Amino acid sequence: MTDLKGEFWERMEDVRTAMLGIKGVGRLVAMSPRTDDDAPGAIWFITAKGTDLAKGTVSGPCAAQLVVADDAAGLYADVEGTLAHSTDREALDETWSFVADSWFEGGKADPDVCLLRFTPRQAEVSVTTTSSLSFFYEMAKARLADEKPDLGAQGTVRF
Repeated sequence: MTDLKGEFWERMEDVRTAMLGIKGVGRLVAMSPRTDDDAPGAIWFITAKGTDLAKGTVSGPCAAQLVVADDAAGLYADVEGTLAHSTDREALDETWSFVADSWFEGGKADPDVCLLRFTPRQAEVSVTTTSSLSFFYEMAKARLADEKPDLGAQGTVRF
């Protein structure tokens, strides 16, 4: 049996883009997620203070949704959780990347930088094979054995 929660965290390390939004407010927007082995249970994002995401966390944590559809990581998930503003400088240092650097002229010290922490609560998760060779092997094996191919697992995960 597949450990979907473990697979989720392991595969999130390879996800480069996900859709993030505040529940019931506005729309989902493409963001670059980052997980941290030193702070398990959190997914970090960098945005500007004027964005809907940043404004939505000004008065405290809020309900949020994260949607992942990443073929390369073999991860598909609809995640419910909490989004909060963070002033954790160490987390900002760990999360900072050349992508974030291209958005902020003053780098990490830019006064417009806003670090967000997404804490998952529950998710519908599907994990699939990430190898074309594995996919074709499973399809051929299933056809020869007259059975369904094993292309991954899916289910509900509680964090």
